[in-house]
Amino acid sequence: MTEIDPAVQDELNRLRGSIDNIDAAVVHMLAERFKCTQQVGVLKAKHQLPPADPAREARQIERLRELAENARLDPAFAEKLLNFIIAEVIRHHETIAQSG
Repeated sequence: MTEIDPAVQDELNRLRGSIDNIDAAVVHMLAERFKCTQQVGVLKAKHQLPPADPAREARQIERLRELAENARLDPAFAEKLLNFIIAEVIRHHETIAQSG
């Protein structure tokens, strides 16, 4: 194995530390988002509203794609991520509706 220059290793460690901090922030933000969507699920169940809202989901996807473009993030990746999150939210809403 090749010896890594200490300056390169320091830079790798610094960048990886930033990545770890960002990952932690992403997890905490997702947890907050799911707390809000759980409240939406309870409200929908209480008022016999369907778990999914395709019109809202389409608006959110379009909004997120635009945000991604502005942030120089691949909009297709952002859409895949949001679709994954939406599917999980709908699953939660269905569970809430069935238990209510």
